[in-house]
Amino acid sequence: MLGKTANGLFWMYRGLERAENTARLIETGQRIALTRLGSTDDEWRSVLQTAGSLNGFEQRHDQVTKDAAINWLLRERENPSSVLSSVEHARHNARMVRTALTGEVWEAVNGAYMTVKEVLARKISERDLPGALGMIRQRAGLVRGATHGTMLRNDIYDFARIGTFLERADNTARIIDVKYYVLLPSVTSVGTSLDNVQWETILRSVSARGGFRMEYGASTEPRDIAQFLILNRRMPRSLAFCAHKLRDNLGYLASEYGHSAASYAKVDHIERAYLSFDIDAVFDYGLHEYIQKMLAMLSELGQQIELDYRFYE
Repeated sequence: MLGKTANGLFWMYRGLERAENTARLIETGQRIALTRLGSTDDEWRSVLQTAGSLNGFEQRHDQVTKDAAINWLLRERENPSSVLSSVEHARHNARMVRTALTGEVWEAVNGAYMTVKEVLARKISERDLPGALGMIRQRAGLVRGATHGTMLRNDIYDFARIGTFLERADNTARIIDVKYYVLLPSVTSVGTSLDNVQWETILRSVSARGGFRMEYGASTEPRDIAQFLILNRRMPRSLAFCAHKLRDNLGYLASEYGHSAASYAKVDHIERAYLSFDIDAVFDYGLHEYIQKMLAMLSELGQQIELDYRFYE
């Protein structure tokens, strides 16, 4: 495999995952607004902060408003992480690696691009926003389904999965951190019914509510929810699940090419040192501090994976 092919696959699937995750984050912002009394547009500053888009937004806008924030996250081409930019970037990379994809995957990616471009050609009204966000999630799911159903389990598939799970882990960490950026303006809310509603909002944002109920029943304990989203190895958006899949696919590449790259050692360290203990240790460390540490390590891992492309040529 050429390094540029690995790069194209990696960023194609990161872009698609980022588009879906940005849609989920906007939906989270909408839901948490319903749990706040006297909420203001300034709350969307925290959503932008969580998405890593605040600096770019502030360079082009005088103040944060709900409409401007949603528009920036959804359809602004000047925002490289907007849904529209992410899908365009994914399709661009898909075209570069067209011969590495099955026809079904290419059609799903191209269809996602055409639909998203059409829907986001104009500003989305609040009434139409839920439908638009659902469409984005659905289109990303179609590409994922085509990938699982038609792609050979080879190095091409490994890079597709690596891009997906690195981006997904980053997103789950960011959505957990919304709890500290956006929710609970006062420590007096901790342990209240408001606290429980907001934690359930976090579950909904990563499509984890049903799975959580299967594991914990009617529990709304923050520790149980954090345990599920961080350390549960069967929950497909948890940090532990994503890290395990990254380790698996990097391991498959190591076996195929006869070389264990530095990125494999990094994800192995993340899994063993930060995702192998119980949730009480996470809370003792400080949940916000723990998530910030995870985000930093995931960023370093992504950079190392790109440096390691040369081993797969």
